[in-house]
Parts: sequence; structure tokens; C-alpha cells
Amino acid sequence: MIPTQRVILGAGLAILLIITAASIGLDVKSRSDTAWVNHTVQVLKKISDLRVLLRRAESAARGYEIYRSPAFNDEFHAMQAEIAPALADLKRRVGDSPDQVALLEGTEPLALRRLEIAAEAMRLRAANDPDGIAALQGKGEGRGLMDKVMGNLDRLSSEEERQLAARSQDSRRTGIVLLGIDVAGALVILLLVLMTMRESQRTQVALKSTLLETTAEKHQLEAAVAERTEHLVNAHDELRLSVNVLQSTFHSMAEAVLVIDSEGTVLLSNPAAERMLLHRTGMSLRNLRTLSDVFHGDGATPLKADEMPSVRVLRGEQFENLEMIVRPHSGGPPRHLMISGRPMRDAQGAVSGAVLVYHDATVSRDTERQLHQSQKLDAIGKLTGGVAHDFNNMLTVISGNTETLVASLKQQPELQRVARLIDEAAERCAELIQHLLAFARKQPLRPRNVEINGAIADVAKLLRPTLGEQIQIETVLEQGPMTAHIDPSTLTNAVLNMAINARDAMPNGGKLLLETHRVVLDEAYAQANAEVRPGPYVMLAVSDTGTGMSADIQQKAFEPFFTTKEVGKGSGLGLSMVYGFVKQSGGHIKIYSEQGHGTTIKLYLPPGEGMAEAAAPTTPQAEGGAETIFVVEDDTLVRNFVTAQLQSLGYNTVAAADSRAALQLIGAGQAFDLLFTDVVIPGGMSGRELADEVAKLRPGLKVLYTSGYTDNAIVHHGKLDDGVLLLTKPYRRNRLAEMIRKALNGGGTES
Repeated sequence: MIPTQRVILGAGLAILLIITAASIGLDVKSRSDTAWVNHTVQVLKKISDLRVLLRRAESAARGYEIYRSPAFNDEFHAMQAEIAPALADLKRRVGDSPDQVALLEGTEPLALRRLEIAAEAMRLRAANDPDGIAALQGKGEGRGLMDKVMGNLDRLSSEEERQLAARSQDSRRTGIVLLGIDVAGALVILLLVLMTMRESQRTQVALKSTLLETTAEKHQLEAAVAERTEHLVNAHDELRLSVNVLQSTFHSMAEAVLVIDSEGTVLLSNPAAERMLLHRTGMSLRNLRTLSDVFHGDGATPLKADEMPSVRVLRGEQFENLEMIVRPHSGGPPRHLMISGRPMRDAQGAVSGAVLVYHDATVSRDTERQLHQSQKLDAIGKLTGGVAHDFNNMLTVISGNTETLVASLKQQPELQRVARLIDEAAERCAELIQHLLAFARKQPLRPRNVEINGAIADVAKLLRPTLGEQIQIETVLEQGPMTAHIDPSTLTNAVLNMAINARDAMPNGGKLLLETHRVVLDEAYAQANAEVRPGPYVMLAVSDTGTGMSADIQQKAFEPFFTTKEVGKGSGLGLSMVYGFVKQSGGHIKIYSEQGHGTTIKLYLPPGEGMAEAAAPTTPQAEGGAETIFVVEDDTLVRNFVTAQLQSLGYNTVAAADSRAALQLIGAGQAFDLLFTDVVIPGGMSGRELADEVAKLRPGLKVLYTSGYTDNAIVHHGKLDDGVLLLTKPYRRNRLAEMIRKALNGGGTES
């Protein structure tokens, strides 16, 4: 072999060895890059799973706080048990990054502490410990913990996404370089062959000797190239699998994701974006803005053009959970969106595009609004019930004495007329207090199984003379027997109130429609409407063709004293009474209204079991008697008034101001035939507890309760306890005589 050929072959072999070594090294690096990409994808999934566990735990804690359901308690503890192992697993997986481990070690005690606070709050609520709950809330320790935890998890996700992008880019570069090296190797081989053939022309002898060597080397190199090519194909398959995993994750996300360029054109979108925003790849966000009105989170302040999320992010801003409300011009329902944005930058640092992530918070915001409204109405109800007792005590004295005054002024018509005015005013006050108690769910109901179609047909007959000829009344009643477990007289009052409101909304006449249906409210409806238990209901709908209500008025419609009528034309207690009646009966109420088109109010009433029950017969007017009545009443004016009225009816009376004084008199041997006691009395016992204690001393005790505010002592689950007689304040002399006589004769439950 001549020196020139040796030089050529030596140089060529050296180059090939270098190429082979580089190819093997790059192949190893390609496998390592692929492994790191898969590792980063798994870490991102673990972070997402941990975020879901935390949100589910927090949601279960809130659900238990609202509904006190054991199911929420079980769900919370199940999530709590999974969170600590998930944190440990995530810490192990990010062990290659000290910064990530440090961030996780700082996040772990925050998350566990937030769960401990939620668990403690649930335990206190289960134990009915308001002082403990107030103390826990006063610390304010739990506020912001979950935001810090979620912020740290977002930082973890952002860092992992950055590493994923970098490692994917490295893997692609390695594959390209590996392919280039293999191609270069093949070219070198061909070049060596050509140069060898050229040198072989100079000597035939050298050609024969070197040809065999070159052929053998060629086969070896081809085998090496084939092997490297196979490795490269395998590496590409693994990379394609990783890309498929990322694409599957991207397409299965519940949040809408948009990738836009610097002009606002959508470069990439997932299916959630198409469902939620109707945005697809190739669309321009600037053109889409003309299809909707966009507002800040308050729903009232329009979002300016330079405040739009896409404009801000393309200016280089980045933000989290930016709230906005979108109202489509097509008339579709408004959507409450939470947007996060990150700009994308090129090699020079200029903004080349952006990524926007949209979360649809419409359902959660509606649920929060309904819950807030329910809590506000409950607070008003508690305040109302608290003052009703004292008002009814005063009205008992006023109405009772004015009744006596009217009767005694027959010979003085002018004074009698004034007394009647006072009496009518007291009666009006009593009606207002009764409506307030109905709203506060403190009225003593006597529910029974009522055939709803028959009851509505009877009410419709009452409505015709009440509403006038300009109102057309129609009924659409579902066929077949249909019973609801309700107080029939309160139902009649509720329908009358709704019908009168409908009449006032139709000053020029219109149509009132009464409908009944059997319905089932499912889990989805219950989740979207606070305080609704899923199951079967009897639905009663009252619809009118009147002026309708705006959304703001609908939210305030059930509040007591809220009215849109002129001064003097409505007390604002009609719908609040209906609301209290439905809630106390264990039902649900919903308003559907559109301005200019009318209103529908739907009452979902609990179904009855078995046949409808007949109404109790009315008791004829009773007279007085000669028995001894033991009166227990803490209000001096009421106590003096009642004893005077009973004595005027012929009864003997014994009086006590509290339970302690009453027990002392009875223990001393005081004889009496009937215990007539207020439910709410001082002395360490309620009226019910006093009656139970006296019954131990005197079996067969006859009791008549009275109250202006039906506490839980004798009313449970909205119903008067069995065997209890209650005379509600304020009451007239005839009603007092009737109930005293009924109690002495051993009558049943009545209010």
C-alpha cells in the first residue's frame, strides 16, 4: 500500500472513529434526555394531583360547614389521609433540584397546618361549640394558608414546565446532531471509497490488496451505521410517546388554554377553550371581543380595551386569577372567568406571544352568591324572632284591653270609635309580627298530608273575587292523586300573597297561572342550589304575565320589608312569609323572572306519605268555668292582664313570675287544675321543662302553653310537638276562653 493511500485511509478511519464515538455518546445523551422529559411530566402530574386533593379537602370542609353532612366529613378525612403521602412522593421526585425541595419543605407544613385548622373547625362544629369556633376564627390563622400553598405549587409547576421545555429542546437538538453525525459518517465512507478507487488506478496490485480490506471495513461501518440508526429510531419513538403524553394532558385539561402570537391570533387551543370560549386555532382575539361585553369581577365596571387579558400579557405583564365576567351578545348566560397569563419571549427577550389559561368559575360564584343570600336571610330571621316575643307580649295587653274598652264604651260612640281604631292598629301589628315569624321560620306549623290539586282548586275559587275580573285565572294540575306534607292554612296564605303580588304586577290586567307537577331534584340541581336536598317534590308554580323583576330585585325579593310598590301599598312581607313557610316545611323556593315578560315562583314542597288527611273539625266557642288556673308569666303587664281576663271568665287564678317561684308554690301544696305557662320564662327552666318537672309531682297534669315566639322547647323540625296545646300571642278573650276550656277537657295538639 503506497503512503498516499495509508494517509487517506488513516485519516478516514480516524474520522470514522470520532464519528462513531460521538454517535454513541449522543445516543446515550438522547436516552438520558428522554428519561428526564418523562420524569418532568410525572412531577407535573403529581403537582396537579396534589392541587386537586387540597381543593377537594377544602371543598369538603366548606360543605361540612354549610350542611353538617357526614359525607363531607368522610370526604375531608379521606383527602387528608392522601395529602401527606402525596407531598412526600412529590418531594422524592424533585430531589434532583435543591430549590424545588426547599420550596416543597416550606409548603408542606403550610398545607398540613391548613388541614389541621379545617379539621379542628369541623370538630368544633360537630360538637356545637360556638365559643371554640369563634376563638379559632379569631386567630385568623387559616386565612391565606391555602393561597400560599397554591402559590408555591404554581411556582413548582412553572419551574417544572421550564425544565420540561429546556429538556425537550435538548432532546430534539441531540436527535438532530445524532442524525447529522450518522449521515456524515456515511458520507465519509463514500468519500473514502471514491478516493481509494482513484488511488487504485495507479496500481493494480495495491488495488487488490487494499480492496479486500476496504470492503471488510465498509461492512463493519455499515453495520455500525445500521445499529446507530436503530438506536435513533428507538429514541424518536420514546420522544414521540412523551409528546403524546403531553398532548393528552393538554387536551384533557378542564381549564381553557390559548397560545397566541404577538398579534393576538390563536396559535394553539385545547378542547376546553373551544367549549368554554368558542375560540379555535387561527381566530383573532381582537375580532372575538366584538361578540361579547366584558366586565370586571364586580359585573358592573366594563373592562377597557387596554385592560383585556390578551393586551396586558402581550405588554409583558404576567398575572394570576384575574376576574372578569363575559356577557355574550347572543343572549347566552354570562360566564365568570378567572384568567392567568404568561408572556413568551424570543432569544432577544422581546415578547413573541403569550399563554392564557381560563378557569370557568360561574357555578362556584353562583353557589357562593346563593349561600351568601341564604345566610343573610337566616341572620334577618334570627333578629326577627328575637324581637317578636316582646312585641307579642305588649300586643297581648294592648289588644286585650282595647277589646274590653270597645265593649265598655257602647254608650260613648266617639270614644268607642277611637278605641276601635286602636284595636284595629293592634290587630294589624299582630299580622305583621306573624308574617315576620313566618319568614323567621318560627311559626308553629301543623302539617298534614294535603291533596294539593284539591287545595289549589279551592284557593283558585277564593282568588277570583279577590283579584278582580281583569285578571284571568287558569290552573294546570297534573292528573292523579298528589299529596304534600304541609300546613294547609299557611299554604293558602302563601298562594294568596303570591297572587296579590302578581295582580299588582299586572295593573292593566293579565293572566295568573297555577300549576302542579311531580318533580325530582337531582344531585346536579342540589349542587347548584344551596340548601336543596335531592329527591322527589310536589311542585306548585304561580306565574303571571306582569312587569317582571330585574336580577337585583330577584335577589332581594325574599327580604322582609323589601317592596317595589308605592308607599302604603305593600308591607314587603308577602314573599318573605312564603319563603319562611317553604323553608320551615322542608321545601325549596325559586324565582324565574324576566322584565317585561312576567314572573314564575316555584314552590317545591315535601311529598306526603299515604292518603290525604281530613281537616280537624272546628271547636265551638267556649265559655268560662270555675277551675283554678296556675299562670306562669314573667311579663308583669301580661300576667296581670291574663289573670284579670281569667277571673272575668269565672276562673280562680294563681300566678308566678318564673319557674323557680312556680315550683316553690307547687311544692308547698298549691292546688290547681291547669298549668298555663309561657314557653320562654326565667328561673333556670323553660315552660316545657317546668311542665315536665311538675308532671313528676302531679301525674296527669294538664298544660296549656303560650308564646309570642315558638322556641325549640315545643316546636321541632318546624312542627308543634305531639300532644302540645299552644295559644300564640297576641290573643283575644274569646280565643283564651276557648283554649283554656279545650286544655281542661284534655284536647289534642293545636296552635
